[in-house]
Amino acid sequence: MNDTVRGTAEMSAAMAILGTIGWFVVLSGQPIMDVVFWRCAFGALTLLIICAGLGLLRNRLSLRVIGFAALGGVAIVVNWLLLFSAFSRASISIATAVYNTQPFMLVGFGALFFAERLTLTKLTWLAIAFAGMVLIVQAAPDPGDVGTNYFAGIVMALGAAFFWAVAAIVTKKLKGTPPHLIALIQVCVGVVMLAPFANLAHLPADPWSWAMLATLGIVHTGLMYILMYGAIQKLPTYLQGSLSFIYPVVAILVDVTAFGHRLHLSQIAGAGAILIAAAGMNLGWTLWRSKTPVASPHPVR
Repeated sequence: MNDTVRGTAEMSAAMAILGTIGWFVVLSGQPIMDVVFWRCAFGALTLLIICAGLGLLRNRLSLRVIGFAALGGVAIVVNWLLLFSAFSRASISIATAVYNTQPFMLVGFGALFFAERLTLTKLTWLAIAFAGMVLIVQAAPDPGDVGTNYFAGIVMALGAAFFWAVAAIVTKKLKGTPPHLIALIQVCVGVVMLAPFANLAHLPADPWSWAMLATLGIVHTGLMYILMYGAIQKLPTYLQGSLSFIYPVVAILVDVTAFGHRLHLSQIAGAGAILIAAAGMNLGWTLWRSKTPVASPHPVR
């Protein structure tokens, strides 16, 4: 099996796993703060074993690297808190679609902090994504389909995308640092950050909840990172970007099949517009002649 085939299989598996995360969050039945805390705790244990097995714990890290990784960890934890909270308010499908505005957050940061040029093509993709957002926001969900605050769920998903972009910018400062080690530092930061707020005095009493929480940490964190980072090392950027769209497709399918949520026509059109625009931005599709290629960074999700 050559590297491209193996990398494609790894990336596809990682994105499929990521697409089911909303299902496990909902089925755990736990408060979101507790869900994220236990994801970090189980994820830290898993990544500690992985890093030890790979010999990465022998790496000497500077205070600068640890500081940037910790800062990225704070952004990642806030990202998880907001995204998981959005699931019960705007549905997994809508929250995931809105969350995929991440590339546009990165473009905004690039223009604001790194003086990157905004091309006509980038602005057009942004306009298409914005039109998709308008279609989603103005849609009235059926009573009982989602939580009581649909608009708040959309805002939370946008906030999650913003903090993902912050983590991506910070991760750029850690070039050359083993990604598994970065992930380990980030989830350890999550454990410390959330421990004072998690409901540790009243732990889940049933094995089902523990199984869901352990799966989020071991599978959706440890295993998913191994697969994703392994794929990134083997695949060209354009293929990484295209395969990353398995994630929202699986999430929408899970929402429809597992929870019976049906999107309105305007919501489908809006989600489609956002995902097409995100694909265009990630994969560097050009509507007009442009010489600016677009990279697809993959920080911890």
